[in-house]
Amino acid sequence: MARPLLAAMFISGGINALRQAEGHAEAAKPLLDKTVGKQPESLPDQVPTDPVTLVRIDAAVKLVGGSLLAIGKLPRLSSLMLLGSLVPTTLAAHSFWEEKDSGRRQEQQIQFTKNLGLAGGLLLAAADTEGKPSVGWRARHAVRDASKQVQDTAESVQRTAGKTAGKASKKVGKAGKQAGALTGKAGKVTGKASKSVESVLSR
Repeated sequence: MARPLLAAMFISGGINALRQAEGHAEAAKPLLDKTVGKQPESLPDQVPTDPVTLVRIDAAVKLVGGSLLAIGKLPRLSSLMLLGSLVPTTLAAHSFWEEKDSGRRQEQQIQFTKNLGLAGGLLLAAADTEGKPSVGWRARHAVRDASKQVQDTAESVQRTAGKTAGKASKKVGKAGKQAGALTGKAGKVTGKASKSVESVLSR
């Protein structure tokens, strides 16, 4: 129920802005003059600068984002859409610091604070993963699992290399013993042959 309740304000605000686009454009004009109006030449031709058009675009964002949030479709994305729409709307319509009349300033300050509360609700909705692990959590665990797998593979390779080296060392040892035995036999044969030659020569 929290999502439809949070979205209701934006849906009604979007409908109201479409019905009274000219009035909202007049309220937004001072902010637009300070931002978009200062650099119209640097903006692409496709970017609208007309206050009425911008108000209608903002109203469409509120309606689409609010409807998606209300029915639970793409709630995180729609919350960010509404948050992006809320910031310029708040600055344009509730800049209480510019009000000279104390009563009017207090009224606008209340509306500004109310919008801050809505922004907090949208941030909570944007961060809500519905019990599922967040992208950051999954990324951290994927890195940890990959690191563990690499470590296990390295240890396995080291164990295999150690076993192979041990087997090779044993084979070299056996070959050395065999070579030593052959050398000993060759020495004995040579000794016998030498004695035989000496015996023949002594006759």
